[in-house]
Amino acid sequence: MNGKYFLDTNIFVYAFDSANPKKQKRANELIKNALENNSGCISFQVIQEFMNVATHKFEIPLSIPDCKKYLNAVLSHLCEVFVSIELYTRTLDVMERWRFSFYDSLIVASALQADCTILYSEDMQHLQKIEDLVINNPFKIL
Repeated sequence: MNGKYFLDTNIFVYAFDSANPKKQKRANELIKNALENNSGCISFQVIQEFMNVATHKFEIPLSIPDCKKYLNAVLSHLCEVFVSIELYTRTLDVMERWRFSFYDSLIVASALQADCTILYSEDMQHLQKIEDLVINNPFKIL
């Protein structure tokens, strides 16, 4: 393991949430650090979930051209984990062992496959350890 971290979808959603300035600032710090220092990554699932939320659920949805810009400028540079039978097998193992939902298990399995030591997510138990991965809610102290 190398200290690399995985960013869950909610990090990218908060990066656009001006109604939560502290969370927005923290999210943007994590994304900026990931890009500048090659220290963070995401999976195909994070891209899919973010694009769905950004185009349908934001108070002011992102336009398709803006989504394409963000995809090319940010998301594509961070995406390291893509769909595979091995990923789905590991996802099922995570589901069985830790009793997460399928989609949370897919995020965890992706972080493990990317050899990350930290999974930044607001949606799972803070400081829970799964193999060599620790879930960290980056908004816990805000």
